[in-house]
Amino acid sequence: MKQQFKRVTAMGLGLVLTGGLVSACEPAADGGAQAPATQSAPDDAHAAASSEHSATPPGMTGEGEGGVVVEDAASDPVVYGSALAVAEAHVIAARDAHAVGEIDAAGEMFAHPASEVLFDMEDTFQQLGVEPFEGQFLDASAAVFNDASHDEIVARTDAIIATLRQAMTQAPDDGASQARIAAGIAADQIDRAVDMYRIAQDNPAYGPYLDGYGFYHAGKTAFEDHEAMIDAELPEGAARIRDALSLLAQAYPSAAPQDSYPMNRAELNTASTQASLAVMR
Repeated sequence: MKQQFKRVTAMGLGLVLTGGLVSACEPAADGGAQAPATQSAPDDAHAAASSEHSATPPGMTGEGEGGVVVEDAASDPVVYGSALAVAEAHVIAARDAHAVGEIDAAGEMFAHPASEVLFDMEDTFQQLGVEPFEGQFLDASAAVFNDASHDEIVARTDAIIATLRQAMTQAPDDGASQARIAAGIAADQIDRAVDMYRIAQDNPAYGPYLDGYGFYHAGKTAFEDHEAMIDAELPEGAARIRDALSLLAQAYPSAAPQDSYPMNRAELNTASTQASLAVMR
């Protein structure tokens, strides 16, 4: 679980596991989402957040969306699973944005993992024997822009998530228990959701909020799918993850654009930190 330790940096209230700054999908003029800004011309959301993330945490390469340490993914199941969870977060966000009528954002959310996550993971997937599957994301994106029904979008989302679950069965084995892996992935997604909420507060826009909504739900799923196991092995970690998810449920009430972002960022940061530290013990 190297990534969890690499992500400890000094910030705000103390030790906060930042996970690197998640690349928010830059909002389009019509409220949709576009591809993330390049490093040479960061968007305002990234610039606003950089005051809190003044330096790249040790071990973070900046490669892969959300600061995924891609070179560790072939040996660390938490890093590997977190990359898959980032992809899942996008399709959850895409499906739910489509449900509330945010069609452009939905189509773009489906497409983003192909270039932002899966491309960087190609060597890892090949090494682990995972068959390429980025085409499913691009096909779902195309279906959205071709006016597919919501039932079709839900079916495509379910198929993608099933593929991601299969890919997770080929995760590297470093000796960590399934409970620790699942808890680490959940804490990672929680941290990303908190980062995105802070970005949305600093630069109100739909893209960062929708990213964070997806991360929250991906973290919630990772935890709930293994909740009994995590409770048994990591009771303190389970309790802290529940606390953080409870706050994120208030921060991300729906996939629809929000008029305001009223949650206390210090409270969210503290909850995320406590969850991450608890699963490392």
